[in-house]
Amino acid sequence: MTTERRFYIQTFGCQMNDHDSTTLADLLAAQGHVQVDDADDADLILVNTCTVRDKADQKAYSQLGRYRFLKERKPELILGVGGCMAQGEGRRVLSRAPFVDLVFGTQTVHKVPDMVRRISERRRRMVWVEMPNDSEAMEVFYAHTRGQGPKAFVTVMQGCDNYCSYCIVPYVRGSELSRPSDDIVKEVERLVSDGVREVTLLGQNVNSYGQKGGDGADFVELVKKVAGIEKLLRVRFTTNHPKDLSDSFIELFAQAPKLMPHIHLPLQSGSDRILNLMNRRYTTGDYFTLIDKLRAVNPDIAITSDVIVGFPGESDEDFEATLAAMKRVVFDGMFSFNYSPRRGTRAAELEGALPKELLKARLAELQTLQKEHGLAKNRRWIGETRPVLVEGRSKAGEGQLMGRTPENKIVNFAGEAQWLGSEVLVEVTDAGVNSMVGVVV
Repeated sequence: MTTERRFYIQTFGCQMNDHDSTTLADLLAAQGHVQVDDADDADLILVNTCTVRDKADQKAYSQLGRYRFLKERKPELILGVGGCMAQGEGRRVLSRAPFVDLVFGTQTVHKVPDMVRRISERRRRMVWVEMPNDSEAMEVFYAHTRGQGPKAFVTVMQGCDNYCSYCIVPYVRGSELSRPSDDIVKEVERLVSDGVREVTLLGQNVNSYGQKGGDGADFVELVKKVAGIEKLLRVRFTTNHPKDLSDSFIELFAQAPKLMPHIHLPLQSGSDRILNLMNRRYTTGDYFTLIDKLRAVNPDIAITSDVIVGFPGESDEDFEATLAAMKRVVFDGMFSFNYSPRRGTRAAELEGALPKELLKARLAELQTLQKEHGLAKNRRWIGETRPVLVEGRSKAGEGQLMGRTPENKIVNFAGEAQWLGSEVLVEVTDAGVNSMVGVVV
């Protein structure tokens, strides 16, 4: 007998995890389960985890510990763990958190409703983290996807074949596999008919879309197809690998008006020696050439990045090279982290771990520099009028809305609720490090 349950999903990690949680919610709702906003009201709690850094693992386990007390009060509560940490840990999750009922991997999201039913009927714990074959893996792609207001994320491929020495993703997300482009276009068309006006095409390395699986289209062709959909206003994508960013794709920023002028291009380090140890397969010179080409096509393109501080053996000179690279590029935004060893990766075996105090000091210096750059980049728009896609109410105050410019800059402004999902012209009047303020013109 299937029991309808009230479910709560907590998500850690990246946009891929957010998208997986949305898919998971849709699958459960289709089985009659009801999503709630408070874990205290749920009798099914699913924690979708990240494992890119050790801190992410610790946060997930800490949260599970808090849910343990809920489970003690409500013995019928089913507690599940999924995502990248669950994929990597497998049955070890049950050893560390024996009160967990379900552990599911990154490629078994579509099987969760059935697993929940079986646990309800048999009251037996389950672990399902096996990597499926390609035909089975495609099932995840066909789960129902819905928009989040006027925006939606659409997975175009999964997995990664790059094997950067510090990265656990290839081990927990599997090998690259691309969807047929026509299937992606049909999904976007359905989303647009539901009111979505902006889609973000998701993949661990979208530049390599079509190399495995798919239907012969590469990423340039896919973006052109998606941009051709009527009533769709904006196309975004994430994320890229510098070694695979082609001239033909860079030219799209001039050829496809719906392709928004923003690119997230991870640098990771400004030292060629460290980049080699990371197995990134490009040099800082290669990276700067890409930046120059992007800005030649569109001088105002927003460029964001990732940087890892304190990779094993990073010297003062290596760190200074990273700061120099930041000053050379001047990024609009950046995700920066201290290096965190991941079990099973090659970098975890390297010698030369840096003291925590040094890591902390370097990260603080880097983030201070980036705040200066981010503020300067945002203030550059003061006095300019930009089209803003209204996403929802702003946290800035009553009667305030928020949206994003084509460059992916957040703008807060006074407006009417009925503007949600529409594009309005906003003059930027002030700017901070993380957002801007404007008035509708």
